[in-house]
Amino acid sequence: MTDQSAVHDSARRARTAAIDLAVASRAAKDAALRAMAEALLAECPAILEANAVDVTRAREAGTSEAMIDRLRLDEKRVAAMAAGLRDVAGLPDPVGEVVRGSTLPNGLELRQVRVPFGVVGIIYESRPNVTADASGLCLKSGNAALLRGSSSAKASNQAIVAALRAGITAVGLPADAVQLVPGDNHESVKHLMRARGLVDVLIPRGGAGLIRSVVEESTVPVIETGVGNCHVYVDADADLDMAEKILINAKAQRPSVCNAAESVLVHAAVADAFVPRAIAALGAAGVTVHGDAEFVRLGGPSVVPAVEEDWDTEYLSLDIAAAVVGSLEDAITHIRAHGSGHTEAIVTGSQAAARRFVAAVDAAAVIVNASTRFTDGGEFGFGAEIGISTQKLHARGPMGLPELTSTKYVVTGEGHIRG
Repeated sequence: MTDQSAVHDSARRARTAAIDLAVASRAAKDAALRAMAEALLAECPAILEANAVDVTRAREAGTSEAMIDRLRLDEKRVAAMAAGLRDVAGLPDPVGEVVRGSTLPNGLELRQVRVPFGVVGIIYESRPNVTADASGLCLKSGNAALLRGSSSAKASNQAIVAALRAGITAVGLPADAVQLVPGDNHESVKHLMRARGLVDVLIPRGGAGLIRSVVEESTVPVIETGVGNCHVYVDADADLDMAEKILINAKAQRPSVCNAAESVLVHAAVADAFVPRAIAALGAAGVTVHGDAEFVRLGGPSVVPAVEEDWDTEYLSLDIAAAVVGSLEDAITHIRAHGSGHTEAIVTGSQAAARRFVAAVDAAAVIVNASTRFTDGGEFGFGAEIGISTQKLHARGPMGLPELTSTKYVVTGEGHIRG
């Protein structure tokens, strides 16, 4: 059992480091990010060796190939992690940005400025690239990062964090700006979730069970990142060549991530023309279609009859739920009932249909005539993201640097007193 004091001691060291980070110059933080990137590349052999241990252990435990893909690192992925840190170094520093300002009628100068949260705890599953992304974003935004990855990536995360800390200290910033939470059982997670007063905010990244557990059990404020039950709706006025291209990219380009499509809805007016070609294209990409009665009728034995659970499933694999809907409104109703608030896409040539879909669908990102795979901090130009927030308070959608800050008001007077 993990000692609560060990977790809280890490949090206290993070709070001390956060004091230095809060006042660090952009030049110092950017130098640290570049040094962290160089350290990752220099330690790439050790990181890959550690990752091989995790992958072997995962295979022996019977872990699915989709989850192993999320866990696996290679030289290209390590290089991408390093590039992500350099990209963050090139982004504007949000700390100190004036969100709004004015001179009040009494002459007081009022400014609302961005400030770091302080200590950010991140609880995440499998993907060791999150370790570097989260560390870089937290450091650039002036926050200390307390990282709790899954036990399945323990060796990888230890090797990555060792490299990152070496890079940070090389430029004179505190190593405790980035730490792994002690322990690899659920007790350590509970201690982190209940470290109110030591940890300022928690961000969970992972499956529905992890996110629900953190939201329901934490006494530390949580920014909720949700699962991605993303839909592609093919409207009656869709260009079917475009629809096929978007669907295959959204589902099969990388199925193990949260912005991959998990459901496709097809308007009845184009079902006879589109469903057979969609099934053929999905099948060629290795995707199993879990379809409603119309998909089964049009696709034959290659379609697995869908059950109710399919409409709410984030597969993270080469599977997709599929249904024919009678109208745009039926598609919107289906998405409202089963969507997770992450990303929803419409393929249509009708501006009216697009406007209605955008207005009526409740999601962090609504996409017209493009793949759901574009909901990503890098693709949006934010740099590496900390996650996709599906909540409606503070931050929604890809969380870049500004979303890792709070604000404070600075009031400047000349001897003003209130009458």
